[in-house]
Amino acid sequence: MEVGRALPRFATCGQAWIAVLRHVWRAGEAGLEDGGPIVEAPPFLFEVSALSWEDPILREHGDHAVLAGRARERTRRAVHGRYGPRLHDLDGVDQLRWVVDLLRARPWTTSAWISLTLPGEPADGLPCLTALSFRIRGYRLIMTATFRSQNVFGGYLTYIPLRAVQVQVAEELGLPAGPLRVFVDVPHIRVADAERVAAVLAAVPAPSAA
Repeated sequence: MEVGRALPRFATCGQAWIAVLRHVWRAGEAGLEDGGPIVEAPPFLFEVSALSWEDPILREHGDHAVLAGRARERTRRAVHGRYGPRLHDLDGVDQLRWVVDLLRARPWTTSAWISLTLPGEPADGLPCLTALSFRIRGYRLIMTATFRSQNVFGGYLTYIPLRAVQVQVAEELGLPAGPLRVFVDVPHIRVADAERVAAVLAAVPAPSAA
C-alpha cells in the first residue's frame, strides 16, 4: 500500500512482514541496488502492535538460525551492529538520553526526532535506518522508524530490536509502549531471493483468501 492511503495496521511482526513482502511482490518493478538487481516497490508505511522473536509466522518461515541467536540475546540495548553507536554516541551525543530528557520536559512535543546519519559521510557507509521519531499520544510512547531503503525479506530482523529501543525509552518515561510505525522509502527484495519470497507467500494465504 502506498503512502497517502489508509495506514495498514498489523497485530504482529509476522503479519507485517508478509504484508510488506506481498506489497513488493505485487507492486514491484525491476531495479538495481549497489548489491545487484532487485525488485523495488513504492514507499510503504505501516504500524505493528506486537513484536517478538517467538512470532509464529517468523518461527515458521523466517531464518531459523538467525532467529534462534537473536532470541538468546534478550538485550534491551539494541539495535545491534552499526545502529547502536549511532543511537548512543553520535558525535558524542547519547541520542536516546536526549529524547528522554526532551519528552520529560515537553511531553506534547513533536520535536523528539533523531538522525542516524552524518552530513557528508560516504554513501557506502550510509545506514538504511536514517531516523527515529518519538511522541507521546494517548499516554503511550509511539515510535516511527524511517528507512531510506530496505531489503524487506529480512526486515523483521531489524523491526524487533527497534521495538526494544521503543520499550527502553518508554520505560524511562514511565509509559507503556504504543505501536511501532515503520516507513520504508524503497522497499525491495533481491532478485536472488525471489524464489524464496514466492515460497513464503505461497505458504501464507492472503487475507482475502483466508
